[in-house]
Amino acid sequence: MEISSIIPHIEALIFASEKPLSALEIVELINNAFGFLEERVTLDQVESCIQGIQEKYSSEFYPFEVKSSGGGLQFLTKKEYHKTLAQLNGDKFLKRLSSAAMESLAIIAYKQPITKGEIERIRGVNSDYSVQKLLEKELIVIAGRNESMPGHPLVYTTSKNFMDYFGINSTDDLPKIREVLAEQLVEGTLINTEDFNQKIEVPSETIDEIEAIENIATEVEHIAPEQTVSNDDTASSEKTEEQPI
Repeated sequence: MEISSIIPHIEALIFASEKPLSALEIVELINNAFGFLEERVTLDQVESCIQGIQEKYSSEFYPFEVKSSGGGLQFLTKKEYHKTLAQLNGDKFLKRLSSAAMESLAIIAYKQPITKGEIERIRGVNSDYSVQKLLEKELIVIAGRNESMPGHPLVYTTSKNFMDYFGINSTDDLPKIREVLAEQLVEGTLINTEDFNQKIEVPSETIDEIEAIENIATEVEHIAPEQTVSNDDTASSEKTEEQPI
């Protein structure tokens, strides 16, 4: 089957799918559709087509593009059109996760698998409500129990919806902690005190952990692209906005 004949089918599959499609899934779907053909579509052919499709829709002529997000491919509107599309759903596009939820989510993302008790130790406050809301929004999942801790508490990890929400393919795409805190961790800070006639050097290792997590939470929120899925069912659905928690 010629490459030029495959491309329209790949575009149709990505456009119509309710979830991100991987290249392997596309190969299987196309071969199932044309099962009567002796020549099977290969993964290399599909990946080559995907690259061409992405280059095609990167043109300024199109208001949408094909992006790799949530572990697969999706048609997403370009961020330049966010304000225009926001008018379709009003306040829905203006609502984000609360600061408490973002803190809890950042802690889980960087320290998973993690128990609720460990989350609360880092945040310093009860996190029942935040964790429950993150579960309801399917941004995190229960991954089992920590058998080595007393009471075998539940452990939490991020979900596939988490990747889709932030427009990434894996947690490896999250900003690195060292990069987020680069300016703070370069060298120790000299502090003048009123009680002593000398300067005290504070090593970077003593930086409060909760301050680090707050900075990470802010950075994580900033990486979410202002894009919307461009198919019939979710053409006006904001990818990065959520109801407040």
